[in-house]
Amino acid sequence: MKMRLFEGTVQQFREEVLSNTISDTLSKNYLTQIRKNVGEAEKRSWDVSLRVLKDSLEISGLVQNRIIIEYKLPYSERRIDVLLFGRGENTDRIVLVELKQWSNDKIVDCEIDGNVEVDYGKFRQQQAHPSLQVQGYVIDLKDFISVFSEKPKIDLHGCAYCHNYSKLDSPVLFKEKFAESFGKYPIFSKEDSKTFGAHLKRLLSEDAGTGVFNRFIYSPIRPSRKLLEHTNEMLNKQQIFNLLDDQIAAYNAILDRAKKQVKLEGKSVVIVKGGPGTGKSVIALEVMGELSRKGHNVVHATGSSAFTKTLRNIVGKGMPNAAKRFKFFYAFTHEPDNEYDVIISDEAHRIRKNSNDWGVPFMYKSPTPQVDDLIRAARVSVFCIDERQIVRPNEIGSIQLIKESAKKLGVKDSEIYEFELKTQFRCNGSDSYLQWLENILGIRESEMVMLDKSTGMDFKIFDSPQELKQAIELKNAEKKNSARIVAGFCWPWHDPNPDGSLVKDVTIGDFEMPWENKKESWTWATYDEGMTQVGTVYTSQGFEFDYIGVIFSNDLVYDQTKNEWQAKPENSYDKMAKRGNTKFAEHLKNVYRVLMSRAHKGCYVYFMDKNTENLFKSRMEE
Repeated sequence: MKMRLFEGTVQQFREEVLSNTISDTLSKNYLTQIRKNVGEAEKRSWDVSLRVLKDSLEISGLVQNRIIIEYKLPYSERRIDVLLFGRGENTDRIVLVELKQWSNDKIVDCEIDGNVEVDYGKFRQQQAHPSLQVQGYVIDLKDFISVFSEKPKIDLHGCAYCHNYSKLDSPVLFKEKFAESFGKYPIFSKEDSKTFGAHLKRLLSEDAGTGVFNRFIYSPIRPSRKLLEHTNEMLNKQQIFNLLDDQIAAYNAILDRAKKQVKLEGKSVVIVKGGPGTGKSVIALEVMGELSRKGHNVVHATGSSAFTKTLRNIVGKGMPNAAKRFKFFYAFTHEPDNEYDVIISDEAHRIRKNSNDWGVPFMYKSPTPQVDDLIRAARVSVFCIDERQIVRPNEIGSIQLIKESAKKLGVKDSEIYEFELKTQFRCNGSDSYLQWLENILGIRESEMVMLDKSTGMDFKIFDSPQELKQAIELKNAEKKNSARIVAGFCWPWHDPNPDGSLVKDVTIGDFEMPWENKKESWTWATYDEGMTQVGTVYTSQGFEFDYIGVIFSNDLVYDQTKNEWQAKPENSYDKMAKRGNTKFAEHLKNVYRVLMSRAHKGCYVYFMDKNTENLFKSRMEE
């Protein structure tokens, strides 16, 4: 079911506003559909913005037209403020309205093309211009709602109504540099109440829109896109993934700094932080593709052998010298200063102290800090990071580390940009699922103590590993390579047998499966053979699937008597992670957070420790 907090006619909406019950109705439906209370700030926002919207709707003369308030986008927790349905200019039409309470004194001009700075009192934050935000919503609906590719054609129109913002008082939002954006997606100011009403009348007044409304709400949602399925096209042909809100602002900043880097006196650093599924790697690869097509010297770097080798393999035929375009963090130790226009460090939490690790080829070994090498070698350095994905003690990547290195290398404070991605696109677009997972693992507190079906995530606990395996095999039978099994590193990992067959190291009673091929572990996430193998955090980090089957091993268990998580290093075979590691339990929590957040649609789990299983069951609503 597509979530919407209010639907009805414009007349019904106006009556609710006039009776001061509209925010109560929205709050009630929010609790019913999302299973948590709405914040008081959002309720106040509804009261203010929807009353202003009501005034313009009265001017428009629309009465029986259908209206939706707070419509949830597919595969995301982002909500569209208003959708209006009708017919105008002989065309069935839907009008998307973004309501903004920004005032002139809170909006500051920004040198980053496409962005403005919003003053929130204690801090300022770059955000995309409202017209660009609307554009993202429009494209997203067209991408995922099937009806927009069907006949008769439906026109989807988008606009922003900034009802507290004056276009007469130093109007940053109406500057000429944004003209192309608001030419396509109009923006209305507080002086434009009548103009906005007339605009809606022209677009929608020929019909009440019941037919187009029904076509829209009953239209199927197309499957979500998988990053690796489109990587080659992203890098070699065109942009594939539509970006939303905070993603647009980060993307704009990276492209802007790259475009202007020749004119800049020094370096720029852009930090993009966000949890699993918020689009860090999407931004990294979309930026790389766009800059490469514009002729910039740009490289992608990670600390993950599996991810980097997979990217090289996928784009190898279409991109010359793929190995030189996709590098490891250690590969910049001897590069000249500013050798590259842009270095994009994906999974930057996996940055090491230096490049003297045992796995670094001799030609790259260096005692200098790895982060220094990355910043020194590029004019613009981009770091995509999630500090809660650090899973080994030698992984030290952090926002503080990056900023300290940048300042040490002479990067001005004004050229260090930080963006946080909050919109969740994995886990069925449910940030609530991730909050619940982090809460139960003791990573951070959140109000999501109990898991319920409103998250949309298919979460199941299985009584045996055999049943878990069967469920994952069924998903792969329905769609090849859509599901994988992963586990904590609690069994030995042997080389293949002389005949090439794999040793079935992962054993639980009479259940047995092999780990991924030790000689070609990077192929596990994308090759057919991976469907019959068990992966670890090291081969799954950075990848995504429709479904993930997790064997929650006994290296991390929940002690019910002490009411705390405990690491069991004696059950772990991850020697590098546990050796002398005083934070082993914290790293294991991150491991299972990563493993249980790899899927778009469902996470299936078998628990080796029954106390741990009971904890999870106690946090799941019937």
